[in-house]
Amino acid sequence: MGDISFWLNGEAVRLRDVAPTRTLLDWLREERGLTGTKEGCNEGDCGACTVVVTGPEGARALNACLLFLPQIEGMALRTIEGIADPEADTLHPVQEALVAHHGSQCGFCTPGIAMSLAAAAAVGERDHDATLAGNLCRCTGYAPIIRAAEAAEGAPPPRWIEEDRARARCAPAARAACALRPTDADAFAARYAADPDATLIAGATDVGLWVTKQLRDIGPVIFLSGIAELQRVDVGDDTIRIGAGVTIAALRSRIAPFHPAFGPFLRRFASAQIRNAATIGGNIANGSPIGDGAPALIALGARLHLRQADTRRDMALEDFFLEYRRQDRRPGEFVEALTIPKAAPSLRLYKVSKRFDQDISAVCGCFNVTIDGAGVVTAARLAFGGMAGTPKRAGGAEAALIGREWGESAIRAAMAAMAGDFQPMTDMRATAPYRMKVAQNLLLRYLHDLAGERVDVRGVTA
Repeated sequence: MGDISFWLNGEAVRLRDVAPTRTLLDWLREERGLTGTKEGCNEGDCGACTVVVTGPEGARALNACLLFLPQIEGMALRTIEGIADPEADTLHPVQEALVAHHGSQCGFCTPGIAMSLAAAAAVGERDHDATLAGNLCRCTGYAPIIRAAEAAEGAPPPRWIEEDRARARCAPAARAACALRPTDADAFAARYAADPDATLIAGATDVGLWVTKQLRDIGPVIFLSGIAELQRVDVGDDTIRIGAGVTIAALRSRIAPFHPAFGPFLRRFASAQIRNAATIGGNIANGSPIGDGAPALIALGARLHLRQADTRRDMALEDFFLEYRRQDRRPGEFVEALTIPKAAPSLRLYKVSKRFDQDISAVCGCFNVTIDGAGVVTAARLAFGGMAGTPKRAGGAEAALIGREWGESAIRAAMAAMAGDFQPMTDMRATAPYRMKVAQNLLLRYLHDLAGERVDVRGVTA
């Protein structure tokens, strides 16, 4: 239990003895009667529960069903009931546009859609397809919704946006009051070493489902989102150090100038709401064999930094994953950061899934090959997700490339060698033969990609 404070639709709120795993969605609906925030899937897929949360980093759309109350300590929160301008007696521009362009039928999804568009408008985002990828509408279809989004572009923002930013700038002082949400990295490290069975929660995009879907008692918890040190990205002369608490959305914007293939790849990581909450450290520590972050970072040659109290160690990221859902992490030890090269011109990242947006990979292939001036492969890092019980490099395929002249002959040899690298499984997403064929063909795609040919499946024509 703990005390928290935040702002709700412009009103200061202070709650005492908050249950640490009570979701924001349940509290809004049950305690405040703010039922415009809907419960749909309750797992972060449909977007019906989307709210706007403003912190020091700005306004973000987040899923209320996956937010535990301590995570909004010191933040300014807006629900659908609070985005209009009460003084001017006008709706938010996106609300007016949705009405004018007939963007609603049953209306269940509409509040969440309006909140996603309002958050995007607050930061000037106009990629409406990306904004709405996490909002499911089963009856209207997206054409009138997109027309409404386009119509609202450039409209003057409501006054509450700047007011909430001002409130959020005061957040660090307010956060100090929340015992569940430490702000000091050293104090957290000592606390976790003393209580290694505590559940660490950063974005709660996975842990939230343990509570909402599995109904698990996850015991004592420690929220990490208040630790600024874990949210730093430090760019050096040759390397980039990324704190474990950096969100996928923040990582995408910071890393894209150095690794152009990474930005579009991270754009396909879940939805805007999830990217705004999920952290790269959580994605790694989760250890999922189909998590998209690890294969990309392994292809880059990432080094992982771990901390246990005052003891630190680092390792190659691929060595962290031992077997399915088991990592080389000691009791009380946590992922502190990772380091990647600042440049990797040949890095390419490919995700194959049934849907382009908001879907889990059937196969994720990430490639980084070094070719010398004579056209000979001198180094190769080929990392895959979805092909084994852990994210894994294709060692045989790499060996088949190294020392050979770069070209289709070398690629074909690597494709054949890959059959000995993996024994993929069959599940609801793909069969084992399909996964192997896709993984092999992604190597061929990489060859054409490096040659400057168009390989985006949405642009290739017969």
